[in-house]
Amino acid sequence: MDGPEQIRLIFAAGATRAVLGMAAADDPSLVRECVAVAGDWLAVGLDPRPERFAAFPWRRQAVPTLEGVVSELVGLGVGRFVLSHGGGAPEAERLAALAAATGAEILVAGGVADLASIRRLRAAGVTGIILGEVLLSGAVDFPAALEAAA
Repeated sequence: MDGPEQIRLIFAAGATRAVLGMAAADDPSLVRECVAVAGDWLAVGLDPRPERFAAFPWRRQAVPTLEGVVSELVGLGVGRFVLSHGGGAPEAERLAALAAATGAEILVAGGVADLASIRRLRAAGVTGIILGEVLLSGAVDFPAALEAAA
């Protein structure tokens, strides 16, 4: 079963969002088909760490940049991205520039270690932060995270 059919199934099951994996970033026709089905409910998940981006088996002649891939995907109709890492100070600056240049919604799902990371990402214009380990470990408590994100 391909991407568009899977998206139809998850929406039929009651989901309100669909996230395509990084492989979609290398298949424009798949992205177009999925955007046609999901519209703005679609996001593409990317791992922006340089070593992960470089190690991905791209079908292109050269490894693209995060900025280039996001710009391409925005051009195909994707407006939301879930990045699996991005909590550090240099990353926040890069994400601020990325959001400003593309107009895309950027969500960060990893690399957030403390309240300062949350504040930094919100100040950078990140649309959302998906917290997991820092909440489960007790490093950050939920009310404090909500306050930092406000």
